[in-house]
Amino acid sequence: MKKLFYLMMFIPFLVISQNTNEYMVMENVMLTAIPAKTSEFEAGLAAHNKKYHAEGIHGARVYWISNGKNAGKYIWAMGPLPWSAMDSRPAAAGHDEDWSNNVVPYTTAESDVTYWRFHPQFSSFPKDFDLKYLSVFMVDFKRFKYPEMISILERVKKVNSEKNPDETYGVYTNEMPDTNDGRDMAFVNFFSNSGWMGREDTFPKKFDEVHGDGSFSKFLQDVEAATNGDRSELWTYREDLSGLSATVNSQDRQ
Repeated sequence: MKKLFYLMMFIPFLVISQNTNEYMVMENVMLTAIPAKTSEFEAGLAAHNKKYHAEGIHGARVYWISNGKNAGKYIWAMGPLPWSAMDSRPAAAGHDEDWSNNVVPYTTAESDVTYWRFHPQFSSFPKDFDLKYLSVFMVDFKRFKYPEMISILERVKKVNSEKNPDETYGVYTNEMPDTNDGRDMAFVNFFSNSGWMGREDTFPKKFDEVHGDGSFSKFLQDVEAATNGDRSELWTYREDLSGLSATVNSQDRQ
């Protein structure tokens, strides 16, 4: 039911995408290396990506999670790509065998696969940049609260467009949400210097400047009414393990 309602709320975007191009998704696979086999795992993953996922829409990058319950785990991320491209993902020339023989044996049985839909209308990629760090803010929305989610995102985008036009971030929604995992939406900041995390948060002040005095307090009330909670993770890009380079082209995210 939640998935059905989600699709209903986004039907205008779906109609647009069917008339032009498909919307884009990211496939994220969370991997846990066997502690005593980390070197073998990283060697196998790096070789696999550089051979099979080094270019095009099936290119992949790897991130290392540095905090929270998933600290020490890896994210293998392919995309962005349309759903139809999943049918043509690499399978020939020993791809599957290489993954099974040189990556899987060095991981635990624990894994997680998530498909994130990219929303360019709520995101901002004003210029090309090189990946280094990602701040991933994940929100658990209550059932049937997707209209409120759209309203929240629209207000945030308006503030950032007027007050933070050079900020680079992406907004994603879980294509196959689980009511128990708390990951319905992700707001991802891309940054190269961690110093910004130690500075005063001026977003509330800017929010009031854009939407009117007292509007940020109302915004927080709306967020509380629509969500069950949130969590944040810091990811570090691992170029040594990735197929794709650190460079992200803004045009590819529009």
